[in-house]
Amino acid sequence: MPEKPIARRYLVSGMVQGVGFRFYAQRAAERLSLAGYVMNRHDGRVEVYAIGEPGPLQELMIELRQGPRGASVSDVTEEEVAVLDEYAGSFCIEYDSW
Repeated sequence: MPEKPIARRYLVSGMVQGVGFRFYAQRAAERLSLAGYVMNRHDGRVEVYAIGEPGPLQELMIELRQGPRGASVSDVTEEEVAVLDEYAGSFCIEYDSW
């Protein structure tokens, strides 16, 4: 019996914008069957909100620490957050209106 989905928010710091990090995170999340979103933040970090089971979420954290070629990840913070139903169906790239 599958576990009840949980959600995590990851904030990725370093040189992570302008290097394909959002597409990298989206591919990793989809490969791990996670739902949620990824977006660039005004402060230069990338935010990843992911819904799934604990194992795949931990694997995503490992992927985020590595990042794509050209990125330089200095830190990834993780926090437990509520499951938002509007993101439970798929994983997408969100575009903040700066």
